[in-house]
Amino acid sequence: MSSVVSSTSAAPGRPFSFDVQDEAEVCPQPSWEELGAGRSPRRIVSSQALKVKSFKDEAFSDIRLAAVTPASRLAVRPSPEMVSSGVRAMDALTGGLPRGCLTELCGPASSGRTTLLLAALAAATRRGEFCALVDAADALDAQSAVAAGIDLDRLLWVRCGGSSPQKSVEQLLRVADLLLESGGFGMIALDLGDVPPQTARCIPLTTWFRFRRAVEHTPTVLLAIERQSIAGSCSSLLIKLGAKSLRREFADSNSSLPSHAQLLTDVEITAELVRSRLERKPVRSAEIVFTSKTAWAG
Repeated sequence: MSSVVSSTSAAPGRPFSFDVQDEAEVCPQPSWEELGAGRSPRRIVSSQALKVKSFKDEAFSDIRLAAVTPASRLAVRPSPEMVSSGVRAMDALTGGLPRGCLTELCGPASSGRTTLLLAALAAATRRGEFCALVDAADALDAQSAVAAGIDLDRLLWVRCGGSSPQKSVEQLLRVADLLLESGGFGMIALDLGDVPPQTARCIPLTTWFRFRRAVEHTPTVLLAIERQSIAGSCSSLLIKLGAKSLRREFADSNSSLPSHAQLLTDVEITAELVRSRLERKPVRSAEIVFTSKTAWAG
């Protein structure tokens, strides 16, 4: 037996109706006798409904149990291969640079970012690998790269000097996607060191996650050079750099420079290992100090 209930929608003059089946009521309304006696309404559930509910509970339980893998059966993820960063002190701190992972080198200006970048590229080209440098601010000096020992024949230099920092970052991200998809590079470095931090922080975290998944299971070392860490948990290594002291010398009397001119000869750099996801145990903050000499200091 069915009855018809009519209602009116928000628009006037447009009534609609629907059928109500008495047999479909699982919890019928209480009678006046039940309410007057102060008794709670009785819930009427058929035995067939109980059987269906029991079957569903067992099915979901089986699914949950099947989805859970015991800890004893979890495969141990192999540690990534480590390669030299070109700086012995840095290798002693981190064990080198991991392949198939994202490594962040961050620090302010004159903190040694470029020194480590050039040293890592030089070490990679000496191993016979092809490298790519995506330069957001067109800041690479070719003479300094040669002096650092980089084989320019094995280096792809992509200059992303856009009309604005935002345009440069967009170009860098598009190029990085293409390079990671193409493969064949031993090292890909993304130089964001001269990009304003507020612009670099606009890069979505999903982009870094995509880069991390793209470089995973490949022999590529992915480096990100930044002022501040922006990749978050997507980076396997986070190294914070800083300049401890600068050493200057007056120009030689035989030099064409003015007598009062000073030349920067070396920089004492501090490197702190902030985060490492390469070990199961959380890494303790460690710091080293090393010296970088300028090319003209000999």
